[in-house]
Formats: sequence, C-alpha cells, structure tokens
Amino acid sequence: MYSVDAYQIAASISIRECKRSLTWELLFSDGDELFYKMGNEKFVYIFQYGMVGFFNHTLEEKRTILDSIKPFCKGLKDERFSEEVNVVIEPEKQEVSFNKVIIPFFDYEAIRLIVLNASQSVALDNYFDITEQLLGETNEHTKYLEQKGKLDISGNKLKRFIGRVLNIKNEISENLYIFDSPDITWDNEALSLLNLELKKTFDLKDRYRYIHERLEIIKENLELFKDIMDHKESSRLEWIIIILIVIEVLDMLILKIF
Repeated sequence: MYSVDAYQIAASISIRECKRSLTWELLFSDGDELFYKMGNEKFVYIFQYGMVGFFNHTLEEKRTILDSIKPFCKGLKDERFSEEVNVVIEPEKQEVSFNKVIIPFFDYEAIRLIVLNASQSVALDNYFDITEQLLGETNEHTKYLEQKGKLDISGNKLKRFIGRVLNIKNEISENLYIFDSPDITWDNEALSLLNLELKKTFDLKDRYRYIHERLEIIKENLELFKDIMDHKESSRLEWIIIILIVIEVLDMLILKIF
C-alpha cells in the first residue's frame, strides 16, 4: 500500500524558479504544475497555488523536499491544510472510496491524477476557510448596518475588502480546474473514469459551487455597501453645492445692498 499526502504550504510557489533550480527527474510540466519522479515508486507534485503533493514518501523525505521548495514560496503557512489517501495495487480492479484508491497496475499517470485531485481537495479546504472568514467579516458589517442604520467601514477599507474578495474569486478560477479534465484523460477511458470517480469521492464540484455561492453572497453585500456609500457621498456633494449656491446668492445680495 502506498500513501498520498497533499499539503498547502504557501500562498504561491514559483513554478519557473522550481523548474530552473530543482534537479529531480521531471515527468510533466506546464505553467502551473511540476510532476517529478523522486526515485523508485516515489513522486512529488508541485502546484503554483502553494500546494505540494507526495506519493510514497517518508516523513523525513517530505521534510527534505519541502526544505528544497521553500526558497521559491511566497506566504509560507504555519498551519497547513492536508489530505491523506492510500493507494493499493490490485490486478484488474479500479475502485475509488473514501481515503482509499485501488488501481490495476502501477501507472504514474494514474498516480498523478490521484495526487492532483487530493491536492485540489486541500486547496478547496483552504479557500473554504478564507471564504468563511470573509463572510464572517461581511456579517459583522451587515449587523452594524441593521442596528445603527449606517456603515462602520470607510470607503478605502471597503474598496480593499472588495479587492480581497475579487482576488480570491480570481485565484479559484485560475488555479482550480474542477470542471475540466487533464489532457491525459482525453484518450484513455480508464484514466477518464478514475478522474471522474476521484472528483466525485472528494466532492470537488459541490464544494467548489458552495464556495462560489458564498463569494457571490459576499459580493452582493459589498455592492450594497458601496451603493449606500455612493448615495451618502452623493448627498454630501449635493449639500455642498446647495451651500455654495446659497453663499453666492447672499454675496450678490450683499453687493446690491451695500
């Protein structure tokens, strides 16, 4: 039995720098991912969005690999989200269940799919946590609006908050291809079926939709806050204009009288 472990170790990892500096045997690469063979039946998968997936590594080996990757990371995380899956080889059998995957023979492409889906599951855990924090902050402002009839956030802070939400939405769209299938599954029915079963078992699509829906709720609230703030600013400008007109009229009257 083999173990698959995936960890969110950073906010991002420079794929270009890793590819340039790491001397391991590279089996697959694109602009966002690197899949290396690390020895006999050992692999490591590096993702641009701060994920690292391991296949069949000891704890000490994982620590050594992570130490090699850390120089290319931004926003290292102390508390790491993780996922663990066991892989079993049984001839003429392919089956995916919770925390266990059975494949008919040792195939590094099948292993890559397993590590990929486990890594995306961990990434969703991370984005879920971020989304819940953003929703909690939004709810605090909404409750204050309900109780006081006004917002407790300034224009600049609101703009930064909106920026955070939009960046998270963009990151999820760019980094996770939950609804797409890797190229290796297009012409291989067994790998295509394995990929679909992995997505189903990890509940990737429903979790992705849930996060997306929560972000939409947050976005709608922030747009309402912005409308309230714009209306308040518009009212302030109207009063300034009225006051200026009154001053000008008074000035004209004073000139006529005196």
